[in-house]
Amino acid sequence: VQPNNYSTFYDDQRQNWSIMFESEKAAMDFSKQVCIAKCNSSPGLDSVLCQDLLLGEGQGVEGGDSLEVAYTGWLFQNNGLGQVFDSNVNKDKLLRLKLGSGKVIKGWEEGMMGMKKGGRRYLIIPPAWAYGAQGVAGRVPPDSTLVFEVEVRRVKLVKECSALDGQSVSSRDSPAPSPVPSSDGFSAD
Repeated sequence: VQPNNYSTFYDDQRQNWSIMFESEKAAMDFSKQVCIAKCNSSPGLDSVLCQDLLLGEGQGVEGGDSLEVAYTGWLFQNNGLGQVFDSNVNKDKLLRLKLGSGKVIKGWEEGMMGMKKGGRRYLIIPPAWAYGAQGVAGRVPPDSTLVFEVEVRRVKLVKECSALDGQSVSSRDSPAPSPVPSSDGFSAD
């Protein structure tokens, strides 16, 4: 995915191709279908498939960063999207999470790395990276592959600290961990 409704890809001869779409929606729909095709053409999905839909702006997120996310989750059934089992898109509250804290499924932790504020990504998550053999009673059957469309609405990077010269430096640029007590910067619910 490239800015201004472009997508680029390589074919099996390693030749580079670009496609320009009439709208952002058409570009996103195409990208979703590419991700589903990748899933259907792999013999056994053993890791998370990620497909950017919109790139977003700013620095890519990494472990320790806090995010607010809008998402929709579908069951992957009959080689495509099945029923929606969870969504917060039409709700007032965004999902708040801290990457690397283990509070969400492993597929999200992996699949959201590198996303930027305003970015949208399509994730296809195999059972081992989701809810596994136990599933979620009444919502996710055992051994289900899941599909999520996630959008990062807000980002709070790892706590910043001040350098001696007064410049603000992100703690990920300094060798020592920040001595400041950890706070994700969001009010408690």
